[in-house]
Amino acid sequence: MILQPLTSSEEEIMKLVWEKEAIYFRELMDIFPEPKPHQNTVSTFLKILVEKNYLKTEKQGRIYLYRPAVKFVEYRKFILKRFLDNYFHDSGSELLKVLMDENLVRSNDFSQFLKVRTTADILQKSSEKENLIQDFIKEITSVKKSKKKDKDKKKKKKKS
Repeated sequence: MILQPLTSSEEEIMKLVWEKEAIYFRELMDIFPEPKPHQNTVSTFLKILVEKNYLKTEKQGRIYLYRPAVKFVEYRKFILKRFLDNYFHDSGSELLKVLMDENLVRSNDFSQFLKVRTTADILQKSSEKENLIQDFIKEITSVKKSKKKDKDKKKKKKKS
């Protein structure tokens, strides 16, 4: 599915829907922050979000239950990729440099992240190697019947 960018108003509604995971129109209006938009406005935005394939509807009697069709994590990745492309020439390292220059990410936070990430990668790789070794050991130590022996047994049974 190809995602389309959302307007700030559409995004505001989607954040509320993502938070609740499933929501009715009335419930959405109740939790909408002040100043609340008019019902018709919210209804129109819901209709647009359904058309853009961000929401799925489930009719329950005369009302609809709205559920996200796109997960928040997917949308966040989409927005980040667009952001990197538009402002950082598709370079994550340029973004990281700006974040560190502006003290939004401290170098010790980043080094800690790298340490954790590297450790996790090492653990995952060693776990995968262990699984491969265990599978190999099971394969060579398991008792296998040869096809020839099975055929010979079948022939003997038929003769009897």
